[in-house]
Amino acid sequence: MAIKFKENYAAPFLAEDDLKGIAPQVSAAHDILYKKSGLGNDFLGWVDLPVCYDKEEFGRIKKCAEKIISDTDVFIVIGIGGSYLGARAAIEFLKSPLYNNLKKDTPEIYFAGNSISGSALNDILNLCEGKRVSINVISKSGTTTEPAIAFRVFREYLEKRYGHEEAVKRIYCTTDRTRGTLKQLADEQGYESFVVPDDVGGRFSVLTAVGLLPIAVAGADIDALMSGAAKAREEYSVNDVYKNDCYRYAALRNIFYRKGKAIELLVSYEPRFAMMAEWFKQLYGESEGKDGKGLFPASVTFSTDLHSMGQYIQDGRRHLFETVVTIGDCGSDIVLKKEENDGDGLNFLAGKTMSFVNQKAFEGTILAHTDGGVPNLVIEVEKADEENLGRLIYFFEKACAISGYMLGVNPFNQPGVEDYKKNMFAMLGKPGFEDRKAALEARIQ
Repeated sequence: MAIKFKENYAAPFLAEDDLKGIAPQVSAAHDILYKKSGLGNDFLGWVDLPVCYDKEEFGRIKKCAEKIISDTDVFIVIGIGGSYLGARAAIEFLKSPLYNNLKKDTPEIYFAGNSISGSALNDILNLCEGKRVSINVISKSGTTTEPAIAFRVFREYLEKRYGHEEAVKRIYCTTDRTRGTLKQLADEQGYESFVVPDDVGGRFSVLTAVGLLPIAVAGADIDALMSGAAKAREEYSVNDVYKNDCYRYAALRNIFYRKGKAIELLVSYEPRFAMMAEWFKQLYGESEGKDGKGLFPASVTFSTDLHSMGQYIQDGRRHLFETVVTIGDCGSDIVLKKEENDGDGLNFLAGKTMSFVNQKAFEGTILAHTDGGVPNLVIEVEKADEENLGRLIYFFEKACAISGYMLGVNPFNQPGVEDYKKNMFAMLGKPGFEDRKAALEARIQ
């Protein structure tokens, strides 16, 4: 198996019958998921997506990516939340956090519409000057404030620079199949469009056109990505917590939650995993954080954050556990050389690779943290490639669904997200929110 789950560093914090006691709940969650009898059962399209995806659209995505690679220097992906996190995470994991600065035959890729910062948007616009530009706007409705603002700005930019007819050829929409403001505009203008499936929620959508088009534009092999996910779908379908690593991870994180561990700290030792951690935080935070329940998902990158957060993790309040993702092969390495004067005292590392040193940092840290009272779970990823990424994405998505059902929540809705939107619309003076605006303004100091 290309992904292995290890719990030996968590064993000292578990009672003998903890897993046995929770196993029936895992099995029940599996049945709810596969019988589609639970909350949010209209959003289970991701379960079989790795084998049941639209092959015709998949072919169009690859063809479209080839066109963009041939005629574009800067590709702007406009979206927020699940409409951009998965794609950005995948690109940085597979290529590099420095992807845009590398020598390559693919476009630079920038992500917009994920904030309401005018200066941030201007920075991207300035980067476009003198370069060939195309955009991919991702929104099921087309009315989500952050991406809608960015799309207005970039659509105007393209039309002013290229003229309407040429701009149409450089705008790609990923939206609802039949309805919504963006779908209507795409049909009216003739933009090439792709589908956000009705039965796949945003945070589960990275393996749909939402993520696949930007990932393909970066030059990644999306066939291998889907193949890895398909293998994971098969592997993690067994309704047995002792044979299914994905289910055991879901079970153990719930056990620690019930033991008073309020925070799950996702740990990696490779900077290329940092955005995957951001994707993870949305996936689990939006899926489980409701009805007063749920682990708080946080993340760190070691050894960097050992020099900032390490003290708290080692000696602070004992209300967290760590899930460590290790990556065996990141594609390149550096061998440390011997220096004649050994001024830094590092000659004892001569002939060793940096990945070897990183591994020893992991081993030393995990022993220190478990000695300090912090349980650790470990997910070993064999290689930072497309197939392993597909496996890992599906692993986390499946575990999230099982874990959510074990908590007794709907893992596929996000009612709390709407509250800030209503307040923001009211404060901005959107028609229909007048009463709310008056009430809110009375509270603002």
